[in-house]
Amino acid sequence: MGANLADYVRDSAESRPAHPALIEGDRSLTWLDVDRSVDAIASGLRSLGLSIGERVGLIVGNHVEFVTAYFGALRAGLVVVPLNPGYTRTELDHALHDAGATAVIAEESVLDTVRPFVAAASAVLVVTNGRAGPGEHALADVAMTGRAAGVVAEETDPEQLAVVLYTSGTGGRPKGAMLTHRALRASIEQVAQVDPAVVAADDVVLIVLPLFHVYTLNGTMGAWAREGATALLADRFDADQTLALVAAHGITNIPAAPPVWRAWADRDDLARRLIGVRLLFSGAAPLPATVLERIKKSSGVALYEGYGLTEAAPGVTSTIVSGRPKAGSIGRPFPGVELRLLDEDGDEVEPGDPGEIWVRGQNLFSGYWPDGSGGTDADGWFATGDVAYADDDGDLVLVDRRKELVLVNGFNVYPREVEEVLQTVPGIAEAAVVGIPDDRTGEAVKAFVVASDPSLTPQQIAEQAALSLARFKRPTVIELVSELPHSVTGKVAKGRLRRDAEAEAGVGSPGGAESPGGAGSL
Repeated sequence: MGANLADYVRDSAESRPAHPALIEGDRSLTWLDVDRSVDAIASGLRSLGLSIGERVGLIVGNHVEFVTAYFGALRAGLVVVPLNPGYTRTELDHALHDAGATAVIAEESVLDTVRPFVAAASAVLVVTNGRAGPGEHALADVAMTGRAAGVVAEETDPEQLAVVLYTSGTGGRPKGAMLTHRALRASIEQVAQVDPAVVAADDVVLIVLPLFHVYTLNGTMGAWAREGATALLADRFDADQTLALVAAHGITNIPAAPPVWRAWADRDDLARRLIGVRLLFSGAAPLPATVLERIKKSSGVALYEGYGLTEAAPGVTSTIVSGRPKAGSIGRPFPGVELRLLDEDGDEVEPGDPGEIWVRGQNLFSGYWPDGSGGTDADGWFATGDVAYADDDGDLVLVDRRKELVLVNGFNVYPREVEEVLQTVPGIAEAAVVGIPDDRTGEAVKAFVVASDPSLTPQQIAEQAALSLARFKRPTVIELVSELPHSVTGKVAKGRLRRDAEAEAGVGSPGGAESPGGAGSL
């Protein structure tokens, strides 16, 4: 077994070459097919003049090309920067410029968005589908060149950087978490020690969550590659159509996020539609206890929950480690992950008391791009910023999260980033953003706006915000107010705004937790 993450693909191709690996629509690839494509793309990318350690933006939806390009770039010794195809030009420009990307692999839907960056940075552009323009390269042509050039065969240092994942902090723009081959592989191996298996060799895994998200990227796709399982790629979730895919393809394993479980929770046909499914897994956001119970009642299939963060690649704990689904709990640490609950003075809390989650393990990141700042302490511990307590069974329960962070469908939204956009709108004097409960997305973005122009309307504000923010970051509620509450130091009192918003919605403070940069739940 080698050190490169893409060696999992090679191993599976050698052990079960004819076994189905990827299914997308009418397309089906065996493990041998996938490995040969990864080889060709790796060699082709190097033939374009890209060198070990250079960063490559990967902006592709849930398609075969994401998988082969991802592992191909890793096999070539490149550093992959996976990004959301739904980002605006402003958002993509920030991440690509910040990472110093020298190449971009992009699908047709984002070409007009990324071409200005490519031109400004003199970067290489590889198009996965659609027509490549002058000076650009089609992925199929890159692979053809790679096949002629031969296989890339170089040793990979386990500490070599593999992925930079842009993720949230509580202030400012996203920052890149640096994950080495060692960290990514360690998380996969830690999760693989659990029984029942999170992904088993004979599974047919439904991948409906986006591949660029750490939960799917390493938590699911990494495990799929290690086991040599079969993955069905779906580019979007539809409650009825996705259930039809489960039956049509004999799906046995469904990792998803709370919005999926909410959509299915009360279906009276769920047990029949999930016949043959052995495992359900929830991550990317806290799962409401009521949803877990409703899924259990409706389907009869165990629904486990995991907690993790991008900085942990991502697995930290899961109820699958505890051995049973448990409403309100995130279970226990995966093997090889150490966990402590500390008070504000850095001391271990008393049994049953809440404390900040600190983690240590080989799966942890190497700090934030580019200088490694904000990583583990001298003893290898990382403070997550999340608060939890251990119940009488020793299982963890999340009780709080960083107040500034908003979690929409499992994706992190930074209030300051949204506020900065809103405050560029002519006629806005001040803006503050908080999260509010939402039955469909878990949380939604609400903006309180003080307008200096009395003619300004919420609709006009929303239209301006849409020019610079991805859909999930846009405020779904915009309230015009005469003034914002401030502390004695002049800081906006967001706690008061949040309490008022929650009171208006008829709820108390939501439970659950969010990592400093990753998925609050795995």
